[in-house]
Amino acid sequence: MRKTGEWGMKRLAFVLPLLLVAACSSAPQQPRLVKAPPVGGTARGIDLPIDSRDVAQELKGSGLHFVARYYRSPLSRWPTLSAEEARTVSSNGMKLVAIWEYLSNKPEHFTYERGYADAITAYQQARAIGQPSGSAIYFAVDFNAPDRHIAGAVDQYFRGVRAAMAAAGGGSPPYRVGVYGSGAVCGYLKRMQLADYTWLSASSAWSGSREFGNCNIRQGLRSPMLSFDHDINEAQGDYGGFTVSNRYSSL
Repeated sequence: MRKTGEWGMKRLAFVLPLLLVAACSSAPQQPRLVKAPPVGGTARGIDLPIDSRDVAQELKGSGLHFVARYYRSPLSRWPTLSAEEARTVSSNGMKLVAIWEYLSNKPEHFTYERGYADAITAYQQARAIGQPSGSAIYFAVDFNAPDRHIAGAVDQYFRGVRAAMAAAGGGSPPYRVGVYGSGAVCGYLKRMQLADYTWLSASSAWSGSREFGNCNIRQGLRSPMLSFDHDINEAQGDYGGFTVSNRYSSL
């Protein structure tokens, strides 16, 4: 979810007046980080490519409610969310949001077979850190997919994801499936019941993004309150976040 490599996220082409982008169905909030979200209200968090323990002291004083971190292929140059990092985030009073991202900016990566394989690896990594059943794993579609590609390759990829989750749970998926992407991608997968949660990319020029209003998480801009590379996000209600205990199960 960045400009290059796996982090192929395009920055917004214009400057927004607010540092935090409002959740899809709510009015813009003031650019501040609150300490506790109201019940059923807005939660604020970040996604970041690095191990959040490297900036743990800064995060502890941020007032953020969640940290979004990544499950990845062993071939990735970026660090994968570990059990130790997950416990640190949880012990500091924040939730985690898990997202799978690997070659997610490559249209040719999206096939049924790759979706199945990615979901099995994500499931294994989730189990290894102790991610609780019933929480979500988001899968990234990190490019502006045209309608024909959404209804074809992206559709098949998520059918593979769901099939793998069902197989991993012996017919009962242990984790709910989320999608990160454009409004068009999120809307299609939600309508087709291939995604339970949607995370809207900050790239508002992507297809369907400006009019999409049914997201669980919405990505915004970087906050100058934090010194490291990140994106600010806002979530409404249940967004599939979780915490882990000091004891965790591994495969």
